[in-house]
Amino acid sequence: MKKYLVEIIGNALKDLGLKDIPTIEIEVPPQDSMGDLATPIAMSLASKLKKPPRRIAEELVDAIRDQSVFERVEIAGPGFVNVTFSLAYLYSEIKKLIEKEGKFLREDIGKGKRVQIEFISANPTGPLHLGHGRGGATGEALSNLLKAAGFRVEREYYINDAGKQVRLLGFSVFARYQQQLRGKEYPFPDEGYKGEYVKEIADGIVKERGDIFLGINFEDVSEYFIDYSYKKILENIKKDLSDFGIVFDVWQSEKELYEKGDVKKAIEDMKQTGVVYEKEGAMWFRSTAFGDDKDRVIVKQDGEYTYFASDIAYHRNKIERKYDELIDIWGADHHGYIPRIHAVLEALGYPKEKLKVLLVQMVTLLRGGQPVQMSKRAGEFITLREVMDEVGVDTTKFIFLTRRPDSHLEFDLEAAKAQSSENPVFYVQYAHARINSIFNNAREKGINTDNLFDTDLGLLSSREELGLIRKLLMYPMVFEGAVYTYEPHRITFYLQELSGMFHPFYNKYRVISDDLGLTMARLALCGAIRTVLRDGLEILGISAPEKM
Repeated sequence: MKKYLVEIIGNALKDLGLKDIPTIEIEVPPQDSMGDLATPIAMSLASKLKKPPRRIAEELVDAIRDQSVFERVEIAGPGFVNVTFSLAYLYSEIKKLIEKEGKFLREDIGKGKRVQIEFISANPTGPLHLGHGRGGATGEALSNLLKAAGFRVEREYYINDAGKQVRLLGFSVFARYQQQLRGKEYPFPDEGYKGEYVKEIADGIVKERGDIFLGINFEDVSEYFIDYSYKKILENIKKDLSDFGIVFDVWQSEKELYEKGDVKKAIEDMKQTGVVYEKEGAMWFRSTAFGDDKDRVIVKQDGEYTYFASDIAYHRNKIERKYDELIDIWGADHHGYIPRIHAVLEALGYPKEKLKVLLVQMVTLLRGGQPVQMSKRAGEFITLREVMDEVGVDTTKFIFLTRRPDSHLEFDLEAAKAQSSENPVFYVQYAHARINSIFNNAREKGINTDNLFDTDLGLLSSREELGLIRKLLMYPMVFEGAVYTYEPHRITFYLQELSGMFHPFYNKYRVISDDLGLTMARLALCGAIRTVLRDGLEILGISAPEKM
């Protein structure tokens, strides 16, 4: 509907003598009584045409009023043009949806462009927490969304397997190993990892290697303990993500960037262009030349690389892989890191717009409205695995996707387990399962449910039925908006609204009745609803159950 309205308004503006047609913004009015769609184009053209917005709106309405696809074309407020589509148009469009399904719902926006989405990338120093899970659900849904829109998408996880944090993990496991075999305390690092999982890793080393490392200094066996520990955690992370329905195309090691000389080469090349300089025995990136608030250290006075050094090499590595667009999904606490990475891109000769950074806020976990404090296994936070096991993968994902990722999210475990409208994913999946049940019932009664697009859809005349038709025809617009804004949660909102319209319809009207014509029309409508529910759930990475 949006595409058609844009075309009609564009042609009308040309007929009115406008040569350069601007972007025509289309909105959904806040109230049904205001029509199906609206445009504020008259207000945006006021200064260009040197006319009052309402006068422009009047001319526009006069130019398109006679179009047979509209039931009403009206002016609202300071110059909005509101349109209500005719029933004949609605029936013809819903017929196309039923007949063409996926081709009708999705548009080839990407045209084969290559997009890399890097998300989660949690340090392999502990289990995944809820923030990682929310970032994972967002990254996977966005990947699915862009792929559905015609982009070639590659999912990547960046493994921080070099530097201070993995060394601290190895030292923590070493201390627990010594404590277990000595039967008494052993000095534990002040900032060490104290979760139960550290003891579990130490237990594994005891079982595999016995007391071979007893009494040895950490420095003499650090490489073994570091590698064993982070690889064990990474193995668990991969298992959790697989069970969560997330599969990465690439696992990029930070350590590998150092071993291949990528970090050193990136710094040397940037020295040649003058954007890296030495000062007070350290090496600095001149990021203020690209809009950052201060220059950044990349090699310390003692010769140790900072995290930023490998991030420079990593983003150069990504750029050299010739993607059309890069998307990074980070925790909200990394907000201040965006300007310096954009500065890196510009220093390398690329527009900063090549990298889009999405931020994900943390999650507050509740049980019956009360905060859940701590995990026995992780020690400091609730793990993604614990929540997945308690409420299920689909529910966990869906709740993560019910809000914008950069807004705070409260996740109530009891509400998530409820089999009612209080549980949003249950409400949506139940709609899909209910429709399957209707079709099974129809087939048992000998009703042929093939080729439902040939049905007389004009028999769908109740307020609820026409509301559902209008809602279904809005899906391509929601899909397109989600793609352009990188906001898969728009699909979540839509599915909840559609399900919220279907269940009252189901409770009020019999789909299968003695009136065969009306039965077929309502089956066609239910089939269209099922198609859209299935498409949206697929994008979100959530199952569409046949029965519940």
